[in-house]
Amino acid sequence: MSTTYPDLDHRAAVVSAGGGQIDAAAAQEAVAALLRALGVDQATEIAARTPARAATGLIELLSAPSWEFTTFPNVEGHHELVLEQDIAFTSVCAHHLLPFSGHAHVGIYPGKRLAGLSKIARAVTTFAAGLQVQEELGQQLAGFLEQHLECLGVGVVLQAEHLCMTRRGAQAAGTRTTTIATRGRLRTDAAARAELLTLITAGRTA
Repeated sequence: MSTTYPDLDHRAAVVSAGGGQIDAAAAQEAVAALLRALGVDQATEIAARTPARAATGLIELLSAPSWEFTTFPNVEGHHELVLEQDIAFTSVCAHHLLPFSGHAHVGIYPGKRLAGLSKIARAVTTFAAGLQVQEELGQQLAGFLEQHLECLGVGVVLQAEHLCMTRRGAQAAGTRTTTIATRGRLRTDAAARAELLTLITAGRTA
């Protein structure tokens, strides 16, 4: 997914997921070829039905509908941290084509405009719909929110389990990976950063 965005009206940014065009038929053929390469008996139901099911499943993970990122004026001049926590997401590891899933915590120090809370959750879901690594996902979200809200600070904390780590390779079951992406005040102000992390921790243990 691109990390640059067009100049859009403050009121509504049209957000679309994904990069290039998806060819569902070619994806199904590729899965069939993979099953043959893995020695799957071509006379079985797996060989006959799995290519379509697997291709459909991957396409669903890599796709999200377009929507409008609407904002509204910060009339009352709210300037304290706004934290939206435990936003569930699933993405796909670009290195192993295996899912990683967990929760996003998004903190914003508002500027002149505010976002509807559902729009922040939608942004997480949309940017998660791609082949990527967790670090990239956090940076994409932080950059998008900073640009379209013109806020004083953004912090995106992602905590996820990666099947490529917990179910293969190291097989470190139960391991979660945490990444932090910050912009503005949440990058430069140590106290503001500490407030965000403290509130996230308190919310998860309450």
